[in-house]
Amino acid sequence: MAKSILIVGLGGFIGTILRFLIFRYLQINCTTIFPWATFLVNIIGSFLVGIFFGISERGNIMSPEWRIFLTIGVCGGFTTFSSLSNEAFILLQNREMQHF
Repeated sequence: MAKSILIVGLGGFIGTILRFLIFRYLQINCTTIFPWATFLVNIIGSFLVGIFFGISERGNIMSPEWRIFLTIGVCGGFTTFSSLSNEAFILLQNREMQHF
């Protein structure tokens, strides 16, 4: 159990850092009201979860440790429903929902 917690935690750290870097890059280089960074990381992360689960179901291609590292850890830290909810709330609060 402790090994799984460490594997997921390390993956979450990596995914969160990747999300932060994409957010910062788009924040600096893209001036728009629409939350493109959140949209992009959620689309990419969901796609990757599907790929990783598909690969893990094909037999002995991926160990259970790699599956939880990549899907729960990296993709779980990378994607973010809380940021999506927060950005939708801010757009609603500012009466800019047409951009979402």
